[in-house]
Amino acid sequence: MAGCPSCGSADKHGSQSGPFSTGRELVEFVCSAHDGTVKDQLIDDGGYETTCQGCNASFTLTTFVGKCPKCGGVHAIAPVHKSAEHIQFAGKDFVLS
Repeated sequence: MAGCPSCGSADKHGSQSGPFSTGRELVEFVCSAHDGTVKDQLIDDGGYETTCQGCNASFTLTTFVGKCPKCGGVHAIAPVHKSAEHIQFAGKDFVLS
Protein backbone atom coordinates (compact mmCIF):
# COMPACT_ATOMS: atom_id res chain seq x y z
CA MET A 1 0.00 0.00 0.00
CA ALA A 2 1.30 3.44 -0.82
CA GLY A 3 1.88 5.93 1.95
CA CYS A 4 -0.27 8.93 2.73
CA PRO A 5 0.54 11.85 0.39
CA SER A 6 0.39 14.18 3.39
CA CYS A 7 2.64 12.30 5.82
CA GLY A 8 4.07 9.30 3.97
CA SER A 9 2.68 6.90 6.57
CA ALA A 10 0.79 3.75 5.74
CA ASP A 11 -0.04 3.01 9.39
CA LYS A 12 -1.79 6.13 10.74
CA HIS A 13 -5.05 5.73 8.90
CA GLY A 14 -6.58 2.55 10.28
CA SER A 15 -7.91 1.60 6.86
CA GLN A 16 -6.86 -0.22 3.71
CA SER A 17 -8.50 2.47 1.59
CA GLY A 18 -6.79 5.68 0.65
CA PRO A 19 -7.24 9.27 -0.53
CA PHE A 20 -8.11 8.14 -4.05
CA SER A 21 -11.01 5.89 -2.98
CA THR A 22 -14.57 6.75 -3.93
CA GLY A 23 -17.94 6.94 -2.20
CA ARG A 24 -18.33 5.59 1.31
CA GLU A 25 -14.80 4.16 1.29
CA LEU A 26 -13.31 7.64 0.82
CA VAL A 27 -15.55 9.14 3.51
CA GLU A 28 -14.53 6.40 5.96
CA PHE A 29 -10.86 6.92 5.06
CA VAL A 30 -10.99 10.68 5.70
CA CYS A 31 -12.93 10.14 8.95
CA SER A 32 -10.22 7.84 10.28
CA ALA A 33 -7.10 9.46 8.75
CA HIS A 34 -4.53 10.47 11.34
CA ASP A 35 -6.68 9.21 14.22
CA GLY A 36 -9.67 11.27 13.06
CA THR A 37 -7.92 14.64 13.11
CA VAL A 38 -8.32 15.34 9.37
CA LYS A 39 -12.11 15.22 9.19
CA ASP A 40 -12.70 18.44 11.13
CA GLN A 41 -9.89 20.50 9.58
CA LEU A 42 -11.03 23.57 7.69
CA ILE A 43 -10.60 23.58 3.92
CA ASP A 44 -8.56 26.52 2.61
CA ASP A 45 -10.37 29.50 1.08
CA GLY A 46 -13.67 28.76 2.84
CA GLY A 47 -14.32 25.33 1.34
CA TYR A 48 -16.09 24.12 -1.78
CA GLU A 49 -19.53 25.03 -3.08
CA THR A 50 -21.23 21.75 -3.95
CA THR A 51 -24.54 20.01 -4.44
CA CYS A 52 -25.62 17.26 -2.06
CA GLN A 53 -25.47 13.93 -3.82
CA GLY A 54 -28.37 12.74 -1.67
CA CYS A 55 -30.98 15.49 -2.02
CA ASN A 56 -29.50 17.97 -4.55
CA ALA A 57 -29.42 20.89 -2.10
CA SER A 58 -26.58 23.37 -2.49
CA PHE A 59 -24.16 23.79 0.41
CA THR A 60 -20.54 24.62 1.20
CA LEU A 61 -18.25 21.82 2.38
CA THR A 62 -16.02 23.75 4.82
CA THR A 63 -14.26 20.79 6.49
CA PHE A 64 -12.87 17.61 4.91
CA VAL A 65 -15.96 15.71 6.15
CA GLY A 66 -19.28 17.52 6.37
CA LYS A 67 -23.03 17.07 6.29
CA CYS A 68 -25.65 18.54 4.02
CA PRO A 69 -27.67 20.99 6.13
CA LYS A 70 -30.92 19.89 4.46
CA CYS A 71 -30.80 16.06 4.61
CA GLY A 72 -27.71 15.30 6.72
CA GLY A 73 -25.98 13.41 3.88
CA VAL A 74 -22.29 12.95 4.70
CA HIS A 75 -19.74 14.11 2.12
CA ALA A 76 -15.94 14.18 2.17
CA ILE A 77 -12.94 15.18 0.15
CA ALA A 78 -9.36 14.05 0.68
CA PRO A 79 -6.86 16.83 1.42
CA VAL A 80 -4.85 15.87 -1.69
CA HIS A 81 -7.71 17.00 -3.94
CA LYS A 82 -8.11 20.66 -4.77
CA SER A 83 -11.53 20.90 -6.44
CA ALA A 84 -15.18 20.19 -5.65
CA GLU A 85 -15.39 17.54 -8.38
CA HIS A 86 -13.60 15.13 -6.00
CA ILE A 87 -16.21 15.36 -3.23
CA GLN A 88 -17.62 11.93 -2.42
CA PHE A 89 -20.94 10.92 -0.84
CA ALA A 90 -21.14 8.17 1.78
CA GLY A 91 -24.69 7.12 0.89
CA LYS A 92 -28.05 7.86 2.45
CA ASP A 93 -27.64 5.37 5.32
CA PHE A 94 -24.20 6.55 6.52
CA VAL A 95 -24.08 8.10 10.00
CA LEU A 96 -21.09 9.94 11.46
CA SER A 97 -20.06 8.48 14.79
